Amino acid sequence: MCGAEDMHNENKSVPEGTPSSSSLKAVVGVLGVSTVGLLVATIVLAVQKGNAPAATSTAGGLCKNPENKDYGANKCSGMRPDWPNTECVVEGMGEQSGANVTRGYNGQKSTDVVPITTPYREKGLCPVNVHWHLGAEHYSKGEFDENGKGPVEFHEGRIGFQCSYYDAEDEKFTKPYDWEWCIGMTVGQTYEIHWPHSAAGECNSPWQYQTPFYDGVFCNLDESAISTLSRQDVASNVGVQSQTFVVVNDEDYYYPDLFTGMIVDQEEGKGIDLAIYTGSTTGTSRSNEICSPFNPITWQVDRTCHLISASSFDKMCQQMESQADNMKDDLYAHGSRPLVTDELAADNHVQRKRKGRTLL
Repeated sequence: MCGAEDMHNENKSVPEGTPSSSSLKAVVGVLGVSTVGLLVATIVLAVQKGNAPAATSTAGGLCKNPENKDYGANKCSGMRPDWPNTECVVEGMGEQSGANVTRGYNGQKSTDVVPITTPYREKGLCPVNVHWHLGAEHYSKGEFDENGKGPVEFHEGRIGFQCSYYDAEDEKFTKPYDWEWCIGMTVGQTYEIHWPHSAAGECNSPWQYQTPFYDGVFCNLDESAISTLSRQDVASNVGVQSQTFVVVNDEDYYYPDLFTGMIVDQEEGKGIDLAIYTGSTTGTSRSNEICSPFNPITWQVDRTCHLISASSFDKMCQQMESQADNMKDDLYAHGSRPLVTDELAADNHVQRKRKGRTLL
């Protein structure tokens, strides 16, 4: 049975015209770097409007599989292209993430690519995964930066920037939580959640959510259509939402749906002040010497830090385990990539504040 609670977040529904196996004409994706130079990652979608399948879920395609129902073969499995990381000094290497997202910042890497500045759902993208990083991979001065703090505990993986909310004298930051689903999580710690989106995902189906997320992003990749097309096509069809939280043991900060996308709440200032730019995939296998070939993709980053209850995270992990493609390998915090240098950050940062559900 598919479905979800009707929550106010970025991906409450997928619009008419979302790509499906019947309407996807061509998905082009070449994202590697080779000895002859950088191949450009491109996704080209020609959607027959009105031919999208009937939605099997709400809230961005949430489709649970609590009884391990047999949905047949996972068509997205193994769809990640085998493109290795490459030295950042290679000519033609594209812009990287995570970057500084402080209001007013702009990178120094010249790019003619324009990021998506409207909600992804309006462009036919759907969320294909959710995962998070230990600390923040992005940097937002005064929100998650070098002055942040958190619990002094051993963590596997590199820790990124922290928010400044942590107070060792306040038990909501220190009282242990009995985690049932998430693995290795710590109350009081900062985590940056990522929701990868793609117009080539298996939207509105039990296989929409995938681990690893690359399988979801490239699920409907047509190998015969691979070519070196526009970089702009990539950034217009692949994007990530990013939002940073400090986990607290306090139900006053409970939110019932972290699974399907960024929280948008005008009154609480969640998902309102955004930095939008083009960059790359992240993670600890990349640095300022070794870069990701998966670029350019759009990033929409909430530059404000928020508090969230541990139970909200745990519910998200429960939802992840109940997907058709069990997401157990994303139930823990991944390590954080070091902040990319100005030279690797794109010079196309867009400053946006949201009014209601509209980007201004």
